[in-house]
Amino acid sequence: MNRFLFLGTGSSLGIPMVGCSCSVCSSMNLRNRRMRTSAWVEVKGHRWLVDVGPDFREQALRFGIQKLDGVILTHAHHDHTAGLDDLRAVWYKRSMPLPIFLSSDTANEVRERFSYLFAENEETALAKGLVKFTLFSQLHGKVCDEWGQELFLYTTYFQAGMPVNGLRFGKLAYISDIHEFSPNLFDWLKGVEILVVSALRLTPSQQHFSVDEAVDFSRKVGAKQTWITHIAHELDYEKTNTYLPREVQLAYDGFSFEF
Repeated sequence: MNRFLFLGTGSSLGIPMVGCSCSVCSSMNLRNRRMRTSAWVEVKGHRWLVDVGPDFREQALRFGIQKLDGVILTHAHHDHTAGLDDLRAVWYKRSMPLPIFLSSDTANEVRERFSYLFAENEETALAKGLVKFTLFSQLHGKVCDEWGQELFLYTTYFQAGMPVNGLRFGKLAYISDIHEFSPNLFDWLKGVEILVVSALRLTPSQQHFSVDEAVDFSRKVGAKQTWITHIAHELDYEKTNTYLPREVQLAYDGFSFEF
C-alpha cells in the first residue's frame, strides 16, 4: 500500500502569520497551525519529498524523515524551495547522489538562488556530486526508473507566468499553486480518485483557487476524495470543513492516508 503525508498545508507566509492576531492565527486548534506546503509520498517502494520549503527542517524532525529516494520540485517559488540547503543533512549521508526532479525553468531559478550549492563549474559548490538534477524534458511526461518502471507522471500549467508541475502517482494527483489552466488538464486527470489541490481562501485570488473553485475543479475531475492544501489564515479548519462537502475537506499538517 502507498502512503501520502502532508508535511505542511500552509500558504507562503505560514500560519500563524507573523504580526497577525486574527482568530485563526491565535487559535489553539493545532489543525490551524500550518507550515509551508510540502508532502511526503511513499509509492512503489520509493520515498519522495514534494517541495522543500523554509519549514523543511522542522517538518523532517517532527515527522521522522531521515532518508528519501528523491525530491520533486513543483516550481521555483520561495515557499516551495527555500529548504534546499537543509537537505544537506540528508545527502551527506547518502552513498549516491540525491535525484531532484524539476523543470528546466525551476532548475535555472534554483541554481541562481543557491549558487553556492549548485554552481556547476565551481569545485567549491557544497552540493557538487551529492545531488543529480533530472529535468522534465516536456510539458507533460513521465519519470521511470532504470528498469523502465513508471514512477510518476507530471504535467505543466502556469501561475502568473511561472511554470508549475502537477504530479500523478497512479490514481492520486497533486495539483498545487493553480488558478489558470488548459481544459486539457482534465484529460490528464482522468481516472484520478484522490485529488490534492490548493485553495487559498474563500474569496478570489489572482494566483490560487478559492475554496469554491477548488470544489468545482474536484467535481469536474470526478475525484472520490479531495484534500485541500496551501491554505491561508482566512480559513478556520473546523468552520471551513463544515462548509465544505464531505468529499472535499481541508487537510492539516501531519495528516496521512494510504492509497
